[in-house]
Amino acid sequence: MSESSPPPDVLALYKEAGALHEGRFLLASGRHSPYFLQSTTLLQYPQHTARLGAVLAEKLRAAHPTPDFVIGPAMGGVVLAYEVAKQLGTRALFAEKDGQGGMKIREAFSVTPGQTFVAVEDVLTTGGSVLKAVRAAESYGATCLGLACIVDRRKAVGPLERYPLTSLLHLYFETYPPDDVPAWLAERELQEI
Repeated sequence: MSESSPPPDVLALYKEAGALHEGRFLLASGRHSPYFLQSTTLLQYPQHTARLGAVLAEKLRAAHPTPDFVIGPAMGGVVLAYEVAKQLGTRALFAEKDGQGGMKIREAFSVTPGQTFVAVEDVLTTGGSVLKAVRAAESYGATCLGLACIVDRRKAVGPLERYPLTSLLHLYFETYPPDDVPAWLAERELQEI
């Protein structure tokens, strides 16, 4: 992306791709939401992925030295980590579930002490997945320079406060615990995602 290119209207891209859903959704966090952003629907289009990855890379380049690698949590962060790494001219890795509630990095990937990285995620809701990917890389002695996402849905910074965040859109909408769903939302059919 050239410096003169306008930043993308992220919400318009989600709508155009049919990736912004309205209803009642059970999020991975267990909370209920009236909206859901399905990034896989958006990122199936290489032109959107390339554009979003270029803007994130441009913002990261302005904020940090080039990292040794970019990492994303499987599955949502894999495609985006690849595109951001491609734009930065570095390696792309992913972290996957380890079966014990955390994430691990496959043995095929090389991470050594002193390397630096940026962790990317499509949408941050609680930040739990990207934090697990960060911890997996940090367990090898690598240092996280920062985080990047397309959409930051968080109301509060929470457990990610020590990591600088680059996002293209902050879009907060209320989510509810299952025992405190408002009547207007409870009337909608619950969809698991």
